[in-house]
Amino acid sequence: MELQGKIALVTGAGSGIGKATALRLAAEGAKVGVLSRTGSEVEETCAEIHSAGGESIPLTADTSDEAQMRHAIEKLVTKFSRIDIVVANAGINGVWAPIDDLKPEEWDKTINVNLRGTYLTLHLTVPHMKSNGGGSIIVVSSINGTRTFTTPGATAYTVTKAGQVAMVQQLALELGKHGIRVNAVCPGAIDTNIDENTRSRRRGETEIPVVWPEGEIPITGGEAGQSEDVAEAILFFATDRSRHITGTPIWIDGGQGLLR
Repeated sequence: MELQGKIALVTGAGSGIGKATALRLAAEGAKVGVLSRTGSEVEETCAEIHSAGGESIPLTADTSDEAQMRHAIEKLVTKFSRIDIVVANAGINGVWAPIDDLKPEEWDKTINVNLRGTYLTLHLTVPHMKSNGGGSIIVVSSINGTRTFTTPGATAYTVTKAGQVAMVQQLALELGKHGIRVNAVCPGAIDTNIDENTRSRRRGETEIPVVWPEGEIPITGGEAGQSEDVAEAILFFATDRSRHITGTPIWIDGGQGLLR
């Protein structure tokens, strides 16, 4: 129970990595603010936490919407009085298309959810962490834009993921004097449902053929990782075991990115 007495916020916690993280932090004793824009998924995650003996609060908000996020953070602090851990996980793949085909509104949506959403999450929670005398922020980025650049047409997505790591490194210095650590996890292929929400156009125009060694992900023989694999790394960053680590991205890809 390494997180006993700690209060955590996890965005995008209705499914995938966010849900696995919320469950893992709760299992270690944290009280969790479970945030997603889909209310039914939030309720389901909270129900699983409660059935396992944990404590949580459902928060429904679009992370790119300032008013909704302010309301959600206020609700969390009213309930639990503080925030110690923030996991900025909410994000979308968006539309993947050649740059001359990618529409401005498609670009804006990906930037708004992935970068503005991360900004608002930290903008609204950092004051509470400062008043506590410290805490841990973990941003969920990707190997795309940080280790690999071969995903066809994923320019907007790649830019947001690279931007998140830059944000982490910038804020690690800015917030260090307040006792707040800021790190990133960068997953590769993980078995989640995010691909169901990905739109791709004219993929062949941007794709660069690559001849892979046998097994695209070396450590698993080509099998995608699990959300729980990412949640374990996030747990490490959330605990005092990582007390001397800040401004650091960790790639959770089974070696996948090294092949590209």
